[in-house]
This record gives sequence, C-alpha cells and structure tokens, in this order.
Amino acid sequence: MRLDFEPAQLRAYLVAGTQDVPGQDLRQVLQKALVAGITAFQYRDKGTSQLTASQRYELGLTLRAACAQAQVPFIVDDDVELALALKADGVHVGQTDHQIQQVLQQVAGKLFVGLSCTTLTEVRTANQLSDLAYLGSGPVFPTRSKRDAAPVIGLAGLTQLVQAASHPVVAIGGITAPQLRPIAQTGAVGSAVISLITQSSDYPATVQAMLAATM
Repeated sequence: MRLDFEPAQLRAYLVAGTQDVPGQDLRQVLQKALVAGITAFQYRDKGTSQLTASQRYELGLTLRAACAQAQVPFIVDDDVELALALKADGVHVGQTDHQIQQVLQQVAGKLFVGLSCTTLTEVRTANQLSDLAYLGSGPVFPTRSKRDAAPVIGLAGLTQLVQAASHPVVAIGGITAPQLRPIAQTGAVGSAVISLITQSSDYPATVQAMLAATM
C-alpha cells in the first residue's frame, strides 16, 4: 500500500545509493537506518554507481520492501519510470531532470513528488504547483556527495527559501550534527542527509539527533 505524504516524514530523511556506501551493503545500511528511526528514504543510485539498470531495479525491490515493512516512505530520485516500476511512494526530481509539469501528470495519484529548488525564482515557480508534496533546498553547506551541486546557499539562503515557499522544505547538502538545530530554526521541516547517517558510528544516536532537532 502506498504511503501518503506527510511533512513529518521529512524530519530524518536518508538519501543513498550504492555509490555512497563503499565497502558496505546498501540493504544492511538501510535496515540499520530504519531500525534507528529514519522517517523517509530516497533511493539515489547514480554518479559512480556500478549497477546495471536491471541490478538497480532488483536492489530497489529489496529496499522498497524494507521500507514498506517499516512503514517509511520509499522515494526514487530522478527516475520516474523506475519509481513507477518499483511502486514507490514518491519520486524526487531536480530542476533539470524532467519537466515538472510532465512528471506531475505522469504520476498523478500514484506517487507524491518532491522538487529541488535552490533559488527564490525556482521556489516561486514551485508555489504555483499545488500537486507538489515538498521542496528540497540546498546545498546549505558544501557537499562532496554531488559533483554538480549548485552554489552553497547557507542558513540565510535557506531561511529565505523557507519563508518564500508554500510547500514544506527539507534542507540538504553537507549537513552535520551541530547544524541540525540551526536548520530547524530556519523553518525547514527536516534534513535530508547522506554521509551524516551512512558514515555514522552510532545510527540510533544520529537519527535521534535529527528527530530531536525538529521537536
């Protein structure tokens, strides 16, 4: 059964693909994160990933099942066809990935949609799209997880975007534990992270810190 979107699902949002967990099994990483209490998972397998399309699909089935068992939304990054094939809960797209209007029409009633927005112009355009579930805004801080990342916007930039947005905003990009509460103070409903969790030595403590910051 597909999970409907709720803003609280963005509080502790893990984003990861095989390229983010070298030497580890992504299935095990996700399982540990689910047990620790993450509120959403985005399957973002790209960049330096070595998986073929069929391998990506097969792995996605396993990850999707784990999320369904935990009743945590499973979101696919930048691949509407894969998201539909995996019966994902949502899909996240960037400004250059797809025409957002086309995506909203293609997945209507099947998936909720998140959109990356890094500028006021992009946020104001997104405000006109009532069918969007949320916005992902950043990078708030410098990040090594995305080679083509947009310029860093900082906490001041994030605050500006949150205040302008009519959709819930999740912060993304280079987020570390000490920055979780300042991010929450901007009005962002949560943080989307890769390395904060995947490189953590204590998953429960890290996820709890993410949740506590948004209380």
